[in-house]
Amino acid sequence: YLRRVRQLCDEHNVLLILDCIATGFGRTGALFACDHAAISPDIMCVGKALTGGYMTLGATLATDEVAEGASGGEGAERPVPLMHGPTFMANPLACRVASASVQLLLDSPWQSRVGAIAQQLEAELRPLASSPAVRGVRVLGAIGVVEMEEPLHLPSVQALLVRRGVWLRPFGRMLYTMPPFVVSEAELRRITGGMRAVVEATESALLEKGARLESEVWRESQSHAG
Repeated sequence: YLRRVRQLCDEHNVLLILDCIATGFGRTGALFACDHAAISPDIMCVGKALTGGYMTLGATLATDEVAEGASGGEGAERPVPLMHGPTFMANPLACRVASASVQLLLDSPWQSRVGAIAQQLEAELRPLASSPAVRGVRVLGAIGVVEMEEPLHLPSVQALLVRRGVWLRPFGRMLYTMPPFVVSEAELRRITGGMRAVVEATESALLEKGARLESEVWRESQSHAG
C-alpha cells in the first residue's frame, strides 16, 4: 500500500507526509514504520520516543527539496526556516535530551529487544482472538492491540487493570499496549494478563458498555447517507 502511495505521489507531484510520532524509533521493529515498505516520505513527523519521554519535543523532517522550498529556496536572498511552531520550538535542553536518547537507542540491542517483545505479545495475545468479544488481535514489533467488538467502558476497564497493577489507556474498541523496550518478561506477562482479564470480563458481561466514538457515529451516518 505505502509503495503504491509513494508511486502515486511521485506521478502527480504531490508531497507524501507520514506521521511516525508513535511508530518511530524502533517501535514497529524497524527504525521507522515506513522502512517496512522501503520508502521515504517527503515530510516525516516524529516525537514521543524522540526524547524517550523525558521531555516534550516533536520534530518535522523533510527532504532537501522541501526544506529549501520552505526557506525560500537555494540561493534565496534571505533564506529563513519555516517559522511555524510553539513558543519553545527548538528548546536547547529538549534537543540535547533527544540527541542523548536517540544515541542511547542506537547503541542498544533494540532490534533483539523489540523482537522478543513481539514474540511474547504474539504468544500471549493471539489466543484472545477466539473470544466472541474480540474482533481481532494485531501485533507489530512492540505494539500489541486487541480490538474488541464493542467500545470499552474506560472507567470500568481501568479500574479492573489498576487492581492488577497495570495502567493502559484504551481507545474506543482498542485495548493496546506499547511497552518500553526494557520491559522484563514478567512485567510484560502482567500487562498481557490484564488485557486478558478485560476480555474475559467483557465476555462475561461484567463490564459496562462504553460509548461509541463520535468519529464512528459520523462514519456510519455518512455510509447510510451514501
